Amino acid sequence: MYLPKNFKNENLNEVHDFIRQNGFGILVSQADNKPWATHIPLHLSADGKHLTSHIARGNAQWKSWNENEVLVIFQGPHTYVSSSWYDHENVPTWNYIAVHVYGTLRIIEGEELIDSLRLLLEQYEKDSARPVRVENLSEKYFKHELQGIVGFEITITKIDPAYKLSQNRDDKNFKEVIRQLEMRTDYNSHQIAQEMRKMRPSLSSK
Repeated sequence: MYLPKNFKNENLNEVHDFIRQNGFGILVSQADNKPWATHIPLHLSADGKHLTSHIARGNAQWKSWNENEVLVIFQGPHTYVSSSWYDHENVPTWNYIAVHVYGTLRIIEGEELIDSLRLLLEQYEKDSARPVRVENLSEKYFKHELQGIVGFEITITKIDPAYKLSQNRDDKNFKEVIRQLEMRTDYNSHQIAQEMRKMRPSLSSK
């Protein structure tokens, strides 16, 4: 991914939190000699070194896996930024947060696959009134469902975290971008404005 230095987030803990909060990623690899992408929820390990998940066995993507490098894309908030907001001539742009994770993939089976399913359920069911758990599923049903999926673990080799949030603007124009975004009514604009405020907290008191 093209990632100018001033748009890279060097805080790895913050990047890990972002991945966990935006865990519905896009797994990209080669299948049938062409790029292939699957949208799936993933679980990031506690140490931030591995991603685990699974795809449908009917998905041709897994048939080309052979511990090759893969890419997982995690998308956060994003919004259009008009150059009319600046006090000088410029061009429009787009502010966004996205993280690209690269790694080597291997297929997991048996207890390793079951453990990964347990972690996924714990992550995404934690706010449910009646959380689904692996242990609560009938043995017959669970075994049947396992036959329809292929599990995997990705060992992370590289993370590119792009936080493009108008860092290249001076305080005056930076603050005006925030003001304009907060005047909008959509979720993405407000989320980007919030992330921008975190970058320059001193502006909030001015």
